[in-house]
Amino acid sequence: MGTTADAANKDANGSLAEKKPTVVFVLGGPGSGKGTQCANIVEHFGFTHLSAGDLLRAEIKSGSENGNMIQNMINEGQIVPSEVTIKLLQRAMLESGNDKFLIDGFPRNEENRAAFEAVTGIVPAFVLFFDCPEAEMEKRLLSRNQGRVDDNIETIRKRFKVFLESSLPVIEHYNSRGKVRKVDAARPIEEVYESVKVIFSPKIEKAD
Repeated sequence: MGTTADAANKDANGSLAEKKPTVVFVLGGPGSGKGTQCANIVEHFGFTHLSAGDLLRAEIKSGSENGNMIQNMINEGQIVPSEVTIKLLQRAMLESGNDKFLIDGFPRNEENRAAFEAVTGIVPAFVLFFDCPEAEMEKRLLSRNQGRVDDNIETIRKRFKVFLESSLPVIEHYNSRGKVRKVDAARPIEEVYESVKVIFSPKIEKAD
């Protein structure tokens, strides 16, 4: 049952791993400025930027069977399984024709991380972690947001708490393997990018 699909997935896994792509996981709390920095890295270092959230939204919008399934799960308050997100990431990586990827906002937790490595056979070159104090992120998000401030602050704090609880174990896992590159993201955009450039310049020649 499902052998054709399984075979196609095996092919996707195989051809992707054979390319030995350079994968960088980009993690940072809401308002840490990672989107802006990813755009800079794409422009100057030729990476393809893949956002797990954007891929899920695009799949839902496409109206495909897969998209409808994702939408139903979200409607029912269920978490989209790691494999679904990973398959979308794999497809986007293969279709891009590139071999250098920034994967933004994924893995969100330890289960995502383990599943990504198991399914794709790819271990990231490193994790780019935008470290920013909660007060600074709050200030940035509130200055972007108009509306009921109380709701905004509450929502922001919830998002930050979720990020800490779920993403920090991922960061700790890779840190124990010497694969975390931490950037102080509380500084102005230009200063943050100077630090980012230093990290990427020597790394591009080869992945670990």
